[in-house]
Amino acid sequence: MTTAGSNWVFRFTSPDGRRREMGLGPALRSTLAASGESVALARRGAALARDLIAQGIDPLEQRKAARDAAQAKTAASKATTKTEATTLARVARRYHEAIVVPQRTPLHAAHWINSLENHVPASLWHAPIDSIKAPALLAALAPVRRQVPETCDRVRQRLEVIFDDAIFHGMCTINPATVIRRKLAELPRGTVKGNFKALPFADVPAFVRTLSEQSGTSAKALEFSLLTAARTAEVLGCQWEEIDAQAGVWRVPAARMKGGEEHVVHLSVRALEIVETMRELQGEPWVFPSPMDRQKPLSNMAMLTLLRRMDAQHETTVHGLCRSSFSSWANEHGVARPDVIEAALAHKESDKVRAAYNRASFAVERRNLLTAWANYC
Repeated sequence: MTTAGSNWVFRFTSPDGRRREMGLGPALRSTLAASGESVALARRGAALARDLIAQGIDPLEQRKAARDAAQAKTAASKATTKTEATTLARVARRYHEAIVVPQRTPLHAAHWINSLENHVPASLWHAPIDSIKAPALLAALAPVRRQVPETCDRVRQRLEVIFDDAIFHGMCTINPATVIRRKLAELPRGTVKGNFKALPFADVPAFVRTLSEQSGTSAKALEFSLLTAARTAEVLGCQWEEIDAQAGVWRVPAARMKGGEEHVVHLSVRALEIVETMRELQGEPWVFPSPMDRQKPLSNMAMLTLLRRMDAQHETTVHGLCRSSFSSWANEHGVARPDVIEAALAHKESDKVRAAYNRASFAVERRNLLTAWANYC
């Protein structure tokens, strides 16, 4: 024990022959109990040090290595926390809450942040803001530019102000949203025409499992579209008065059908479960109401946006997934006769007499077809 500092000291010869001293803690004298505990702790420390020396380990070096490891762990934890706090998503939401919400109506403020969450891929949305480069951002927004150019312009502008704010607060040094402005404008506007990309039907069950992990009205609407092989507009415009849950059918009125004729869709057990889930949300008159305003139907971009969030937009379109994949599966597996498959897809029959006959006679076959499709999915 050193008297000046009142500390216990362990003097030893290190494995390399050096004479060294190692502190074992304060020598407490305030009470008899404290003094006894202090002595016991010092003795245990000395015993551990002797064990290390016997193994050829310098206890001082061991202590230093442990301290360095703890400091490195703390530094790594702080760096991780800082990275998480400066992801594009976190920065955007802080800006939205501090600047956008106080200056906009609740509806406009919600649209503002939703446009970013829906159109910026997860790989960028959750990346540190200073790691996002212009080429990656351009590649992410190019599909939006081709399909919904006005939305793309708004998303880029909103990203631009977010990056400007991040630069001001020292989170990054370059604004990639500004850098890509001209390059983005050089890309063609409007939807690229051609065949709809469709997911191979063999991949549909795995896709449905992933889809089931998604929440929200868009996910339910997409699964319902898939199970019914219906067109996007038909599903988005679906109203409660069209659903006969007891009979297990959905009657789409002629006014809403591409062919101008009423279409009866037979609902599988899973499709009816989705209907009942949506009924609990009490949207009127829409089965799939907008989350922003339940008096309005879901946006026509909602399901496509969901595909983007799932990083599936390069593999399929909504039309391709819900109709083309179904048609390929049914035809290649011979699940039903071609006429039945065409009737289930509401493809217009040029012969009106034959069309009327098909609607009447294919009811059972169409129900069996969609039930088999639901079981496959």
